[in-house]
Amino acid sequence: MTAANTDLVAAVRAALEERADPARAAAQQRYMKSAMPYRGLTSPELKRALSPVLRTFVMGSREEWLATIEALWSRATHREEWYAALSLARHRRYHGWLGDEAMALWEKLVREGAWWDVVDDIATHLVRDTLLAAPHVEADRMRHWASSDSLWVRRAAILSQVGAQDRLDEDLLADIIAPNVTDQEFFIRKAIGWALRDHARVAPGWVQRFVDRHPDLSQLSRREALKHVGTPA
Repeated sequence: MTAANTDLVAAVRAALEERADPARAAAQQRYMKSAMPYRGLTSPELKRALSPVLRTFVMGSREEWLATIEALWSRATHREEWYAALSLARHRRYHGWLGDEAMALWEKLVREGAWWDVVDDIATHLVRDTLLAAPHVEADRMRHWASSDSLWVRRAAILSQVGAQDRLDEDLLADIIAPNVTDQEFFIRKAIGWALRDHARVAPGWVQRFVDRHPDLSQLSRREALKHVGTPA
């Protein structure tokens, strides 16, 4: 098994610790209801801290890349290290390495992250891009995720085509939503509405027909789905 790049992991931790703001960190932890503490970096500060590290330490193989993502994630003591793992995963340098092995890791991170900040980032970037890179293989995986025992895996499946625009597979979207239409969990109902609203930018007629065919959709999902249908762009 390929080892993680421990120099990158150490450099990330040092960069985050150097910029720590304990007062802001406490507020962030309360807001996110996180058991894991924060360092207290804002999003722009986090990007500035990570950019030179990710630019300097280059992964030599897909295996090293995946192992380093997992090391950053699994050894994290502060939530920004989770965000750093996702930044490494999303780095444009490694976009060509998306595939089966990566999707297995994305599911692990979704299950362990189990909250909207990390799950939505994984779903609408990493899962989506992996799905688009291999739609014939990954579409069936998304259908399986749609009936998962984990609400967060189900949410990730529902959101897996957000941003796909005209590359979105409408049959797949319908198949993923179907087993979740009557789910009472807020995060599932909201995800259904978001996924449909996003597709309405490309195909408002399809979204309207879908909503009309599913009277059992929650009011939240329905309201979100139709938010921009029939309004000028």
